[in-house]
Amino acid sequence: MNKILVTITMVVGISLGAKAQNTQQEAEAYTQTITKRAEKIVTPLHTPDSVKVRDIIVDQYRQLNTMHDLYNAQIKQIKAATDLSKEIQETKIRQVEDQRMAALEKAHSAYLSKLKKVLSEQQIEAVKDGMTYGVLPITYKGYQEMLPDLTEGQKKQILAYLTEARERAMDAESSNKKHAWFGKYKGKINNYLSASGIDMKQASKAWEERIAREKNKLN
Repeated sequence: MNKILVTITMVVGISLGAKAQNTQQEAEAYTQTITKRAEKIVTPLHTPDSVKVRDIIVDQYRQLNTMHDLYNAQIKQIKAATDLSKEIQETKIRQVEDQRMAALEKAHSAYLSKLKKVLSEQQIEAVKDGMTYGVLPITYKGYQEMLPDLTEGQKKQILAYLTEARERAMDAESSNKKHAWFGKYKGKINNYLSASGIDMKQASKAWEERIAREKNKLN
C-alpha cells in the first residue's frame, strides 16, 4: 500500500511539475510576443525613452489580456450554468460585459496618462495606430479617394467616427475584434454618408473601376 501511495504521489508531483513548466513557458512566450509587438510600435518614434515606452505598452497588453481572460471565464461559467434560463444568462452576460467595458475604459485612461508623460501627442497617435494596424489612416484615405467631393464637414465626421473606433479597438482582445470595431464604425460612416445623399454602392463600384483602370495603365 505504501509503495502504491508513493507511486501515486510521484506521478501527481511529476504531472503538476510539468503543468507548471508549461504554464511558465507559455507566459515567457507571451511576454516575448508582446515585447516584439511593442518594439515594432516604438521603433519608428525615435524617442530617447524607447525602453520606458516599450515597457508601458507591454504592461498594457498584459493587463488587457488578463482582464479579457477574467471576463471571458465569467461568461463561460454563466453559459455553462444549465440551471439558469436563457433570459437570466443573457442578463448576467450583459452585466459582465458592462463591467468589462468600465474596466477597459479605466485602464485605457490610465494607459494614455502614462504615455503623455513621455510622448508627444503626435507620437501617441502613432502608438494608437500601431496598436490597431494603421486601420484609421488607411480607411480615412480610402474614403477620400473613393469620394473626392467630400465636404470638410463630412471629412471631419468620418475622422471622428474612425478615431472613436480606434479608441475601442485599442482595447480589443484580438485582431479580429479590433477590425470588428472598425467595421462597426464604417457602418455608421456609410449610413451617415447615405443620409447625406451619397450612393455608397455606386461610389464604391466607381472607385473600384478607377483602381482597375490605374492598374491597367501600369501594366
